[in-house]
Amino acid sequence: MPVYRNRITAFFMNFLPGLGHYYWGKKARCVIYMLLFFGSLLGGFMLALVSNSGDIFIAGIVFAALVWGLSMFDLFIVLLKDYPGEGYESVYGPPPVSNRRLESDRFFTILLSFLPGLGHLHMGLMQRGLSFLVAFFGTITMLIFLAGITHDSVFLLFLGVLPVIWLYCMFDAVQCIHRKQAGDLVQDRTLFDEWEMGRESGRRSKVLATLLSMIPGAGHMYLGLLKRGVQLMVLFLGTFYIIDVMRLSLFLFLLPLIWFYSFFDGLQTISRYGREPLIDKPLVDRIGSHKHLLGLLLLALGIYYISMNLIVPYLDVHFPELRINYRIEKYLRPFIVSVVLIGGGIRLLAGGKKKPSAFQMERRNLDDDRF
Repeated sequence: MPVYRNRITAFFMNFLPGLGHYYWGKKARCVIYMLLFFGSLLGGFMLALVSNSGDIFIAGIVFAALVWGLSMFDLFIVLLKDYPGEGYESVYGPPPVSNRRLESDRFFTILLSFLPGLGHLHMGLMQRGLSFLVAFFGTITMLIFLAGITHDSVFLLFLGVLPVIWLYCMFDAVQCIHRKQAGDLVQDRTLFDEWEMGRESGRRSKVLATLLSMIPGAGHMYLGLLKRGVQLMVLFLGTFYIIDVMRLSLFLFLLPLIWFYSFFDGLQTISRYGREPLIDKPLVDRIGSHKHLLGLLLLALGIYYISMNLIVPYLDVHFPELRINYRIEKYLRPFIVSVVLIGGGIRLLAGGKKKPSAFQMERRNLDDDRF
């Protein structure tokens, strides 16, 4: 039976240096690259322990990165050589030229798509490729420009959008090349044209919704669940902001917990999309009944923020003997954490005892009268 080796599989396997070469039949190169990569990491670590110097370990990491890059580049050269029978082991001879050409074109398109837009340009989708290029590099330019103008690095946090654009571009390129090679008509539409068509037809892209779900609430909002999406986004960003402002590092575990809840809730919602009507059920059904609690929380946060940024620095300069910053770090923040934990525990215990409904009360009274 013929043995078929796929270029794309070899490429992704080589993210562990040498493994792609082994898959492609280059066993000697596999041994060399693995020894150099893992040997530099292990040797740098052992020498760093012996000499008690972290610079040696950093040098080992740098050398391992160079070996990784060299391994990938070497594999590129091997895979892009379209020799007859390359990647095949068969007693029946090399595969048909058309099959090898299709596979080579698919591999080259996916390889170019690591730079957003180039894979689409290779397929002749000029408008779509340019829209991905502009979206990716335009976002980088805009955020760096805003951070430089305002001298505030907080804008660089939005660089987290770039992996979403990159992943969507990669998935879209794979889908386009498979549809093109299957003989389907692939229209050259920009992202905005496609979203506009989806809006007019009332359909949403499940792939885009999945990628947007990596930002808490964004996937829900894209599917039209605005209340739930806004509340999830406010919950995540608000928790992050409060922990950062109040320096409550003890509650950092809440951030991944909220993120995973939002992401998997988004995946469940996407799986139901198109099969059943989606209900925009918010996390908190009646915000009006919690207005007073929310108002007190915002008032307390405002007072805390003003005190820590205006009053405390003034007192610390004019009355250094009071050591206000030290007392806040030593006593006030642990007190706040304790109050939040105890108050949350009391609230959960009190909420566990549900009051009987009117029907249950009436039935209980009838039972008492019967006896």
